[in-house]
Amino acid sequence: MDRTFLLVGAVFGFLGVAFGAFGAHGLKNRLSPEMLAVFETGVRYQMYHVFALLIVAAAIGHIGNARLLTIAGWSFVTGILIFSGSLYALALTSTGILGAITPLGGLAFLVGWACLAFFAAAS
Repeated sequence: MDRTFLLVGAVFGFLGVAFGAFGAHGLKNRLSPEMLAVFETGVRYQMYHVFALLIVAAAIGHIGNARLLTIAGWSFVTGILIFSGSLYALALTSTGILGAITPLGGLAFLVGWACLAFFAAAS
């Protein structure tokens, strides 16, 4: 599982840098400042949680495949897809309803951090 989260973290990290560059250079003159800020928030949270995935991968590689670590990793993946993905879609399409699902991604991030904390406290 450590290789899975390392791979997913690396892919999301690559995409985060690419999306950040796209936002800074390709969208700067195409989106309103408010929608550009929404896009940048998606990139920022994606990159924060790339590091969380790498921490999970390292912990699994060092400690072993613990259930809470696996749940944390998949929660971070889910959070990136839903939270950041919905913000990217919202910024690019201005479809306001997409903002309604963003908190579900935030909840997935919280579940991931809680699992990581519970694992650390119990170890």
